[in-house]
Amino acid sequence: MLTDRYAAEFAGSKARYEQARTVFPAGVTHDLRHMEPFPIFVDRQVGSRKWDVDGHELIDYWSGHGSMLLGHSHPDVVAAVQKQMERGTHAGGCHDLEVEWGRMVINLIPSAEKVRFTGSGTEATLMALRLARIHTGRPRFLKFAGHFHGWHDSVAVGADAPYDNLTVPGIPESVASNTVVIPPNDHGLLEHTLKTDPTIAAVILEPTGGHWGAVPIRGEFLKTLRELTTKHGQLLIFDEVITGFRVSPGGAQERYGIKPDLTSLAKILAGGLPGGALVGRADVLDVIDFRPGKPKMRHPGTYNGNPLSAAAGIAALKHVATGEPGKRANETGRQLRNRLNRLFAKNNWPWAAYLDFSMFRLIPNYQGPRPGDAAGDNDGLIPYEGDLNKLDGPPANPKLRHLFRQGMLLAGVDLPGLAGWIMATHTEDDVVKTVKAVETTIAALMEEGAV
Repeated sequence: MLTDRYAAEFAGSKARYEQARTVFPAGVTHDLRHMEPFPIFVDRQVGSRKWDVDGHELIDYWSGHGSMLLGHSHPDVVAAVQKQMERGTHAGGCHDLEVEWGRMVINLIPSAEKVRFTGSGTEATLMALRLARIHTGRPRFLKFAGHFHGWHDSVAVGADAPYDNLTVPGIPESVASNTVVIPPNDHGLLEHTLKTDPTIAAVILEPTGGHWGAVPIRGEFLKTLRELTTKHGQLLIFDEVITGFRVSPGGAQERYGIKPDLTSLAKILAGGLPGGALVGRADVLDVIDFRPGKPKMRHPGTYNGNPLSAAAGIAALKHVATGEPGKRANETGRQLRNRLNRLFAKNNWPWAAYLDFSMFRLIPNYQGPRPGDAAGDNDGLIPYEGDLNKLDGPPANPKLRHLFRQGMLLAGVDLPGLAGWIMATHTEDDVVKTVKAVETTIAALMEEGAV
């Protein structure tokens, strides 16, 4: 049995998890890291690989939760952080690195006229909504079901299935009522909602689709969204915490040629260290400025523009700016998607792979047209015609995700469930080994009757 083999081979992680359960709720420090019967404990990472405490070498598709576009322990990022560490970890004041970092962000992101650094992506989206309310004088905002924008109260509504129940434990109805949630990709409903609700200050979305592309969104819908928000007086907020610098050096907005009013950033922004930012129109961000007689949004934050994160971010963005890291990751993504779909077709297995850019997903028990090879980064078949509940609803078999990951780990590959992020350091050899690992794992699952 997969679970028995996994428990035996990853005994060091099992022992550490038993200790962690006495320290952390559920034994983990991030919900996505929860795994049955226990998660692995990682010792070190370089390039496209990680090594766990039991000595397994693993091809890594967690990619720092999407933050490590350049791969783990990039030498330029490591050197920059080591150099800054000797000079200090917290300036307690302004410093040159934050200005250089901010200028780089403004040069790369098309819509960025001003930038404000935060400690995380969650803080950046929180700031975006508050600024939108002040700027427009309207209290509510619209988001799409399944889109994740951090874990603060307003955006947690409608972030996860089931989407027919917007109640979230711990969030009062008085707060939730200011969040309007509609399904993605519905042009007619979007237009009707923005036209008939004058209380909506802004629309926020992940521009390639919720949960980093579980239900893909593409250029036509983004164009409609830009036109409608301009027409009806709402701000448009792109949450590019994951897509920023990954889809292209200027994010999804550069790739699709659409300028939002505000953009939240994190992850790749800080080279894999903690750090976030909000960028966009100067007249909106200037609400943070000290302007006599005008409303001001207060914005403290102990780690805003932290020197270590700035040093790592500058080193990473110098590489991002060349366009090569994103290009390589996207090309590898196309290879992986196409080879997986060929594998499923060859074996007549009811599975499908799809991706937008360098973010890929697998669907078990798939019933629909087989995806063929696709030449582009975002032109492959969208399974189930983008049905929200089929692509991003409650899993029909929650145990399968854990079993699949166990099988992949035993085969030398680590990915968060049935999806993953690709780094510039992933190679064609990694792709070949990953496809083989998927084949081995599905065969094992079939032998156990799990699929």
